[in-house]
Amino acid sequence: MYSKEVLEHFGNPRNVGVIDDADGVGEAGNLRCGDHMWIYLKVKKDGKGDDLVEDIRFRTLGCAAAIATSSKATELAKGKPINEALNMSNRDIADSLGGLPPIKMHCSVLAMDALKEAVYDYFKRNGIKISRELEADHERISRDREATEHHC
Repeated sequence: MYSKEVLEHFGNPRNVGVIDDADGVGEAGNLRCGDHMWIYLKVKKDGKGDDLVEDIRFRTLGCAAAIATSSKATELAKGKPINEALNMSNRDIADSLGGLPPIKMHCSVLAMDALKEAVYDYFKRNGIKISRELEADHERISRDREATEHHC
């Protein structure tokens, strides 16, 4: 059973779409369930020179939980410093939706992975130092994506 918040984000997702001139694009997918997500970032500098998530959009092919977690992840990240958005967890996404059934927690992982990949892409494009943790996440997500592409 889904929470009221999950159903609201599924029925009325926020930040749906593509940013054609995105500063960073992330992609994540899961072979077992078939969910696939893309997150697009537009970044701007604030008055202190910190990078802020100015705009964020998503496209998701998947179930109600996949769409709801993508929507909520973008809502939580929008307007935040990029490092603060990057430090969110999949648990933060799930909790802000009033929880997810255990079998659907992987959807919140995918949403966070797509966000991490978008940040990774932004950092890479702009020559920004990438932490070991983000590099390790990128390698894991890339292996998962390659496995998905290999089997499809």
